[in-house]
Order: sequence, then structure tokens, then C-alpha cells
Amino acid sequence: MLLLSPGQGSQSSGLLRPWLDLPGARDRLSTWSDLTGLDLLQLGTEAPDDVVRRTEVTQPLLTAAALLSGRALLAGAAPDLVCGHSVGELSALALAGVLTDDEAVVLAARRGAAMARAAAARPTGMTAVLGGTLDEDALHAAGLEVATVNAPGQVVVGGPVDALDALDVPGARLRRLDVAGAFHTRAMASAASEFASLVAGLSPHPAVCDVVANADGALLRDGRELLDRLVGQLTRPVRFDLCLAAATGATSAVELAPGGVLTALVKRALPGLPCTALKTTDDLLVTA
Repeated sequence: MLLLSPGQGSQSSGLLRPWLDLPGARDRLSTWSDLTGLDLLQLGTEAPDDVVRRTEVTQPLLTAAALLSGRALLAGAAPDLVCGHSVGELSALALAGVLTDDEAVVLAARRGAAMARAAAARPTGMTAVLGGTLDEDALHAAGLEVATVNAPGQVVVGGPVDALDALDVPGARLRRLDVAGAFHTRAMASAASEFASLVAGLSPHPAVCDVVANADGALLRDGRELLDRLVGQLTRPVRFDLCLAAATGATSAVELAPGGVLTALVKRALPGLPCTALKTTDDLLVTA
């Protein structure tokens, strides 16, 4: 079974509410709130969408949701294969034993705060390019970069807002994303520097299962390499298309909470692979 941890864009108001009745969930959220200085219980159950969408809030909330649902799904067992999308790599690494759950949530909070600061330094953004053919030379000449390739024909580019305003891709539908800045581009260089200092102080463990890496779909187990790649991921594209290509040997997939976005990509790229999105505790029964 392939476990998928969703990234930014999957969040919504109340995303933690379905998981509060799990044994120990409130205690774990209390601990993570103390460690991060964020009231994750309040933010994950009562905060409105405009608050939950803030990068420094979204990232620890998504990590917490994936860990609560993932631990409940695994019930103490080790996963077979894990893959996270962007910030989802943190919860994936915790489930694979590279990080502790506490470390993953704290890193998500610090990562989100650093990325929010980098985004505030200069007006940048991201645009989804659906269909058409991108000319990467022209893209770079305009000061833009490919930030994410989710699937063939579904690419996200990032860069200065004025360059995004002028973007024209023949035959494509363009949709501006509601994000604070150009994630996974050089606009996040200062965040990567901050994050590198945090990661350097950790002592990672070898993964207990293969981890599908965002940059190229490589299957990795070395804890230090995986942490180093987390730093590089901030300024380099997420190649989720390559991640799915590397997971063709999986017999099924489960997208951890808040599930839905990655499940749609799986069904498009790997139509024969059964995939369940965890949205409530009832969905845990479907995977049993």
C-alpha cells in the first residue's frame, strides 16, 4: 500500500475536526500546540478559511492531520511505501521513521513561517497551467519557473506577480492559485537557508520503508539524504508526476487526511490503482 501525504492546497476550515475522537488525538494536538506556539486544536476546528490558508498555519495543520490519520490507519505497523507532496514529505518521513511525529510538526510550523516571511519580501505567486505546451526558455526569460508538475498537462509555474499577469500559454487554461508566494522557486531561497539550519540539528533515522522523493521519484531510505532533500525542495520543482511513475508497483494507495486532491491525480495518472482518500474516521474502515 502506498501512503500519500497531501500538501498545501488540501486544507480547509475544520480539517482536524473528524479526527478528534481518535484515542489520544487531543493530547497529541495539545503537545504539538505547546511545541509550535500555535493553538492547533482551535486553528484546525474553529478558524475560518482565510486563517487556515495562511502558510504558517496550513503547514503544521496538514502535517498534524496526516499524522493523526496515518497512525490510526497503520495501527502500529510500518508502512510499505510513502510519498508526500511538498510539505506532505514531513509527515511521510515521520511515518517512515526518519523523524519523530513531534519533529515533523515543529519543522512544518518553522518551514511555514520561513516561507511566509520569504513570500512577504517580494510580490510573487503561482499559476496553474492546464493543458497547452510550456516553452521553458520563454518562461525563464520572463523570470518564471516551473514549480510543480503534478501530472502531464498539469503544471504550476511561479515567480513575480507582474510576470504571471503577462503569462500566455497557447492552448492552456490558466488559473492563479491562492497562495502567499512562489513556492518551490528561487523566491524561497531565504526560507531554504533558515530551514537548512533547523534540519542540520536533527539526527534522522533510516527509513523503515521506501520513500518516494519529490524531486525525481527516487526511492530512498537514507535519513540524512531525505532531510537534505527537504531543504532543496523549497527552491526546486515538485515532480509529483515522477513520484507516481515510481509507484507503479503499488497495489493500492491511501491519501491521508485531508484527502482528495492527490487521489484525483492518482486516478488520472494511474487509473487502475485503487485509491482511498481519508476524510473521516469512517474511511479507515474502507482500507481495512
